[in-house]
Amino acid sequence: MGCSLKDIAEDLKLSKTTVSWVLSGNGNRRNISIETQELVKKRAREMNYEPNLLAKSLSKGITHTLGLIIPSISDLFYAQIAKAIELEAWKNNFSVIFCSSESDPQKEFDLIRMLKQKQVDGLIIAPTKKNDNQIKQLIVEKYPFVLFDRYYPNLNTNYVIINNEESAYNVVKRVIAEGRRKIAIITTNSYLLLMKMRYNGYKKALEEAGIKVDENLLIEVNVTDYENELNKVLYELLSHYPDIDGFFFTTHILAIETIKYLYKHFDNVTKRFGFACMHEEPLLHVLAPNLKIARMPVQEIGQMAASILIEEITMKQEGIIKESEKVGIVLKSTIIE
Repeated sequence: MGCSLKDIAEDLKLSKTTVSWVLSGNGNRRNISIETQELVKKRAREMNYEPNLLAKSLSKGITHTLGLIIPSISDLFYAQIAKAIELEAWKNNFSVIFCSSESDPQKEFDLIRMLKQKQVDGLIIAPTKKNDNQIKQLIVEKYPFVLFDRYYPNLNTNYVIINNEESAYNVVKRVIAEGRRKIAIITTNSYLLLMKMRYNGYKKALEEAGIKVDENLLIEVNVTDYENELNKVLYELLSHYPDIDGFFFTTHILAIETIKYLYKHFDNVTKRFGFACMHEEPLLHVLAPNLKIARMPVQEIGQMAASILIEEITMKQEGIIKESEKVGIVLKSTIIE
């Protein structure tokens, strides 16, 4: 068990202030003899003294801690980005507190409040898109934060996103090039801007190829119960439209579950259907070798989000606040066939 400054001071019959100055590296500045400094340091090691880093950090106004809020840590996409954020933070002597909102606006609201109470220096958030008032409050407070994957185009914030519409357009276009004409879209959380942009990319690819957009082929499932819902909606969809020859998935999770369903009910799945998907998942290469994928630059997203936030925290510490100079980055995905 560790000890306190008071314990060391009493053991050496020195003042607590003297011990504090030595262990904080201010011994020379305070004209404390080298012999006394060495004595204090040696006794601190022997007594397993551990400084109160939180108290020390708070006294300096910085804890070197970032808060990260993502929809789900079990989602490979967010898990990979979380790893990249943690690595970048570690390089800059910051640690990260991870939290999952489960796409619940109320939980996200509570997590933001909790992390602020824990004195994190800044936040990295993939928002649910229903908490713009909370984001506005962070702006008013001049609290350092960065949004990623999702953002509010009407608010002046730091953000790192990908070119969702262009990415969706490029993968669907490649499925059409295979000769597929009746392509369904499987999506979720359509209220999110990124999902709207992915739908727009899908729609643009169809219209450019002279294919009429059929709203009946747009299937949305609840993200919290997508596995059960998909079985029902896919049965109904394929019963009414047996001539469907392609699918575009707005997330890799929906792709995996849908393709697994198709293997249970159809032969020659990869010949019968063409597939396009946002984000890469190793299992998809096994399930559907013909899949067209928009691979997200997850390492860049995480690295840039952390880097932008740490820079803003540092500037705030130095008294430099440039409210109008927020950083908005749009990264390109890589198309894989």
